[in-house]
Amino acid sequence: MIVAVAGGKGGVGKSTTALNLARELDAVVVDADLTTADLPPGTGPDLHDVLAGRVDPTAAIETIGPVTILPCGRTLAGARAAARELENLDAILERIERKWGTVVVDCPAGLARDVGIELRSADLTILVTTPSKSALVDAFRTASLADSLQTPIATLVLNKADRDAHSEIADRISRTLGVEVTIIATQQAVADAQVRWLPVRDHAADAQAVDAYHSVADRLERTADRLSDRATTV
Repeated sequence: MIVAVAGGKGGVGKSTTALNLARELDAVVVDADLTTADLPPGTGPDLHDVLAGRVDPTAAIETIGPVTILPCGRTLAGARAAARELENLDAILERIERKWGTVVVDCPAGLARDVGIELRSADLTILVTTPSKSALVDAFRTASLADSLQTPIATLVLNKADRDAHSEIADRISRTLGVEVTIIATQQAVADAQVRWLPVRDHAADAQAVDAYHSVADRLERTADRLSDRATTV
């Protein structure tokens, strides 16, 4: 299974969600933000090198702390060279999926060509947004793009939200998109874990966010099972 974590607007917590989701699913997380990578940097070859054909994708995957990751490069030259080979991403992700089973793709912000390719490569999408109007608008644009590419949305993560203050927004999103919404409140444990490039579970196991990320993973797996059952009966 290949899962794209997307949302349109930067700063809404896509990378944090991708890292924690990979931890919950025991998956490989691929930092596919070619120009502004936010996941932990590696110590060897990275996605820039893989896209350029200099190294096999499985050789660039590292275990960094408790998470298995294909890191992305940090150079502008590398990003430009990799962008020219982005059509190879489908095959790269499928290669990783065959070896590891589940792949979580941390998509860049915006609706540029690379986001479309990453969504197209995925089996399911997880949308990430905050309650702000601009973030919600961008999230719905991303949902529309995913729909046009026939990549189902498994669930939506509403970050930096308050359950009491934003429950009505969550309900409206759920009705509009037809998906369950997980509210993740602003928590110091999440920010502290991200600074250390750790999943929340490995930094503060009793934090409320741990249960929330587990819920996201559970909803994803239930959606995948439902779609698999539907495909089997068709």
